[in-house]
Amino acid sequence: MPLYIIRQDITKLECDAIVNAANNTLLGGGGVDGAIHKAAGAELLEECKRLGGCDTGEAKITKAYNLPCKHVIHTVGPIWQGGEKGEKALLESCYKKSLSLAKENGCESVAFPLISAGVYGYPKDKALAVAAESISEFLFKNEMTVYIVVFDKASYQISEELFDDVQEYIDDNYVDDNYVDDNYADENYVDDNYADENGYYLERSGEVCCRRVPIFKESDYDLFGCFEEKIEEPTEDLSLLDMLSKIDDNFAVTLLKLIDIKGMSDVECYKKANVSKQTWYKIMNEKEYKPSKNTVISFAIALELSLEEAKRLLSTVGFTLSKSSKFDIIIEYFLLKEEYNIFIINETLFKFDQVCLGV
Repeated sequence: MPLYIIRQDITKLECDAIVNAANNTLLGGGGVDGAIHKAAGAELLEECKRLGGCDTGEAKITKAYNLPCKHVIHTVGPIWQGGEKGEKALLESCYKKSLSLAKENGCESVAFPLISAGVYGYPKDKALAVAAESISEFLFKNEMTVYIVVFDKASYQISEELFDDVQEYIDDNYVDDNYVDDNYADENYVDDNYADENGYYLERSGEVCCRRVPIFKESDYDLFGCFEEKIEEPTEDLSLLDMLSKIDDNFAVTLLKLIDIKGMSDVECYKKANVSKQTWYKIMNEKEYKPSKNTVISFAIALELSLEEAKRLLSTVGFTLSKSSKFDIIIEYFLLKEEYNIFIINETLFKFDQVCLGV
């Protein structure tokens, strides 16, 4: 099951367990800890008094009482001391011990705050990286839905360097879809139905790119067949890009062929794509099921396709990448950088108010 980053009040989230960023006494405090105790009611405090506290990096579980979840898992994160006092190992332990407790108690869904990223001073970008890495490692071996919950955007940070780099790429590549330059050839954005006032339309070619050409009357020009290219017989040296351009299978068959080429297992692929088992079963077993663009991109990331290969995979389901979509530009940025860590990509998408992959 996938990892989601969501903006919500953790005390209102309906799931099997929420994680409390507690202090060593487990008797309540400020921030998330105080909010959880307040929402759960006095009975939570009474149960916590019987637990005898909790060491840093450890976790303990209680009932949830007045909360909409079933359990509260209390874990104590490290206080940031510059990063040289074993803080990372202790923070990793918080996530691992909490997830282990959730699994032992039959939880199928669990929500975390960013542990130690509040008054304990752990840098938010570093805390987020530890959270994503620890949770994703668990999810590769276990089936569970996990949420990282942030209350507001100010409490959530990716590295300043990554944010600035992505923002610069967006600024350089974003095209307002209301503006068209007659001299501009966009190699990524394709709109077969678009025609401007000067009598031009965007032509889809076999390379899944486009160029602007004059419009003809339908009686003079076959708009549906004029750009069909003869598909050559495959050769022994057929590249992955060539294979994708010539393939005539449905998405499920294409995906299975790519998984074999990449030497991956089915489970490894859909987990690396941050896609749920249910979505995988729909793709494989429902003939009429058409995956969303988000899902196709998730698999392109999991398969570590190049930008052009990803475009070809998208085209098999009728999608493309657009210069007028910030989501698409961010995906293009990571494909060009050959950065295939879907959790880093999702952290960036979330920061730029875009839908995360796998959702």
